[in-house]
Amino acid sequence: MAARQNIFRVRRSYNQWVANQTLEDYALRFTAKSARRWSAARVSNTALGAISFLAMEAIGGSITLHYGFDNAVAAILVVSLVIFLTAIPISYYAARYGVDIDLLTRGAGFGYIGSTITSLIYASFTFIFFAIEAAIMAMALEMLFDIPLVLGYLICAVVIIPLVTHGITTISRFQVWTQPVWLLLQLAPFVFIIYADASSISDWTQFEGLGVNTGQGLNVVMFGAAAAVVFSLIAQIGEQVDFLRFIPEPQNRAEQRRWWLAVMSGGP
Repeated sequence: MAARQNIFRVRRSYNQWVANQTLEDYALRFTAKSARRWSAARVSNTALGAISFLAMEAIGGSITLHYGFDNAVAAILVVSLVIFLTAIPISYYAARYGVDIDLLTRGAGFGYIGSTITSLIYASFTFIFFAIEAAIMAMALEMLFDIPLVLGYLICAVVIIPLVTHGITTISRFQVWTQPVWLLLQLAPFVFIIYADASSISDWTQFEGLGVNTGQGLNVVMFGAAAAVVFSLIAQIGEQVDFLRFIPEPQNRAEQRRWWLAVMSGGP
């Protein structure tokens, strides 16, 4: 006679980090419709915050110093147009179907290996810009508070961890709270420069670059060199789609217009 088995109905218990879904926030791959609980404007604003890093000012300043104002502006305008046109279909499909850059590249026919390589390039790009951002912030801490650079690097690397572990939930909330301060700090230097010396604006627009012959103006070679630097930013769309895939699907025509505005603002 077979032994009788008794099954005990015990409710499983998990570690609080495992049970807390905000620590994951659909960090990878597909984003379910139930997870798109933020407004289109909120998600778009969060995506815009992802590209508001100080490395942008550093890149703009660097190409202006090396190649002059005319070449820098021409390169920025041309490459921005290319990036905008390239990013439109990527942003659309990411927001429409809630997929990240890995699934997008697989769907585009890259295959598993090609998708992995693309994701590696995107991840490397992100790490490089995080490092540049940390270097800028560490130098600012040293200039303002005399904090040694090594310690500044450590502070900038560690302080971001509690924010990013909680996904878009905490990131969007943090950006909404700090956006007024960011806008003030972003515009204050320009106001101060114009107030202190308005002629510096004309000096800036007439600047032809360090070590450049006077009167050279727009130069094809220097334009190409500046464009090559700016074109490296095209990989940023991989990070933008990680936010855009949380935009909820539109339910009517009015929401459709807001959806397109959010996708275009936070993506291309």
